[in-house]
Amino acid sequence: MQPHDFWQEIHSPQSFCATGEFRDFYVAELPDGRQLRLPIRALADGHHALASLIINQASFSVQEALAEALAERIAAHDVDVIAGLPTLGLTLASAVARALGHQRYVPLGTSRKFWYREDLSVSLSSITTPNQEKRLYIDPRMLPLLQGKRVALIDDVISSGASIVAGLELLTACAIEPVVIGAAMLQSERWRERVDATGKPWSERIVGVFSTPILERAGNGGWRTPV
Repeated sequence: MQPHDFWQEIHSPQSFCATGEFRDFYVAELPDGRQLRLPIRALADGHHALASLIINQASFSVQEALAEALAERIAAHDVDVIAGLPTLGLTLASAVARALGHQRYVPLGTSRKFWYREDLSVSLSSITTPNQEKRLYIDPRMLPLLQGKRVALIDDVISSGASIVAGLELLTACAIEPVVIGAAMLQSERWRERVDATGKPWSERIVGVFSTPILERAGNGGWRTPV
């Protein structure tokens, strides 16, 4: 596959082998068995790798499929409003809100408008942009849409847990407690400890469309799921 060909098509169940060793791509399975091919990114140690999803580079049909699948998973929580995390989480949050029949969603952001309040912000880091100092803000005008409501906090991928923790810290500072936290991809399990280190078992409220492991280098140059 060419790099620009990834994330463009949802395939029928059992189109590809989803176990064993992977070379050109990792096969993720949606709850209904349909499959999505993901590029494999080697980590710095050269012995491990992760499957990658960049949702705003996905086709609209893939975005819609992931949003609909996530909407189905959070529908039971009777959500009133969706809050989305920047940057890529906003693409998914908007689509999930539409799939749930909502008329709008609340985007959190890293761009500070002049009327924003510094006390309604927290430090934000990301596994994909580790050296960029950013802050996460909420527009004060959006607070009435969230306070006292059943809120779902949405990101595209939960990997290290840093972005979700920042979102939870910001909402908590605004006296808002999400009833569910959702993502298209849960990348490994390493986020759990960081999320629960906040003092609340937030990991129990996290749902994803699919999960992907940290892969290990196989002897033939491919990648495999750890035994």
